Amino acid sequence: MTTTVSLVHLGCARNLIDSELILARIAEAGCLVSGDLEGADVAVLNTCSFIGPAREESEQAIRDLVARKKRGELSAVVVAGCLVQRFQRSLERSFPDVDLFAEISDGRELASAVRDLGRGRAVPRYLAAGGLREPDRDTGRLLSTPRSYAYLRISHGCDHTCSFCAIPAIRGPHRSKSIETLQDEARDLILAGVKELILVAEDSTAWGREFGRELPDLVRALADLEGDHRLRIMYVYPNRFPWGLTELLREHPRVLPYLDIPVQHIATPVLRAMRRAGSADQVRGILSRLREEVPGITLRTTLLVGFPGETEADAALLGPFLREFGLGRVGAFVYSHEEGTPAFDRTDLVSTPAVEERLAAVLEARDEVLHETQKAWIGRELEVLVDERHEGSCIARPAFDAPEVDPVARVLGARSDVGDRIRVRVEAVDEDANLICRSVRP
Repeated sequence: MTTTVSLVHLGCARNLIDSELILARIAEAGCLVSGDLEGADVAVLNTCSFIGPAREESEQAIRDLVARKKRGELSAVVVAGCLVQRFQRSLERSFPDVDLFAEISDGRELASAVRDLGRGRAVPRYLAAGGLREPDRDTGRLLSTPRSYAYLRISHGCDHTCSFCAIPAIRGPHRSKSIETLQDEARDLILAGVKELILVAEDSTAWGREFGRELPDLVRALADLEGDHRLRIMYVYPNRFPWGLTELLREHPRVLPYLDIPVQHIATPVLRAMRRAGSADQVRGILSRLREEVPGITLRTTLLVGFPGETEADAALLGPFLREFGLGRVGAFVYSHEEGTPAFDRTDLVSTPAVEERLAAVLEARDEVLHETQKAWIGRELEVLVDERHEGSCIARPAFDAPEVDPVARVLGARSDVGDRIRVRVEAVDEDANLICRSVRP
């Protein structure tokens, strides 16, 4: 009897890699992997627990899957990942109808248990990780991204002690993969036809420091591999920035001039309360230097609004900061009061109405900048990478947009395949700041 398994993924790109590894191990265990819950015997939920809304989404997904099981649509429900790692056995009491909980691991023991559940066999209800994952190769992933791009995790964990963040408690301290390991992973992805390798980590700029290397060493080693690929670098912590990276961003044809550099805030008192290294002047200095050393670079950032003690004056700095540096690719989030973080004991919380008003102001500034920069492309030509093909059109991205978090280019009349790089002319910008384009025949 073959067990059919469907995986429900929640969370970030690093978590997506874990989902791909779980899927691969499940397939290796002899199960049939399905992208549809309909007809599945077992559902596996890979959870996220970074902030309150993510945790609520995970818990609601658990309830939805348990309801399917009670209706006879599933024989078993498995919950894995960050939520389990963070709250561990307390989830067993909260969700008694879940058949199996699994902490973050390489997925092999989980896959065997999933197979046995589908066959009606008894399995332990809880799988502990047995320690932190080693920074080994993420082998045999079952990619869930289109052939155009894939994520490449360069390290695990984080050594920073940001007072709002639970990631170190979930993922542990920083552990870098070796250059050789990452070259092997990258070669596999390139041979599979992947055109854009997106480097991800909890803190990409910390890569290699424990063995005397810096991120530019890795980026050059990956960019120089044989193949038709490009590199995009995400999650760059601004402190201790490896300035040798700017030469590669500026000059190497395979390194996209794009950086995701989460600054979180631009008021020095808030940055210090967050335990972010540096000051507002230092953040401005880093961004200014990046603009100077890499002309035309696209910078993406993240802002956290409503941190305890944030004043109206602090929050009022955020919109002008985005306009000053032309930052339109921005993730803006409301502070989540997370148990187990250093900020949890603070009592000077910002009221919900005030936070919502401040967030709206940030989003207004972001959208203003984004639409302005996007409209500047109308009438111009650029190269885009095709991510999706539809009848008579396709969804693509230029070098200045990352998948899932940035706008897209909707190319009308295109007959290109996923993974193709094509020339387009921008005709308009829609209400969501996506580029509306037509393909340009050579």
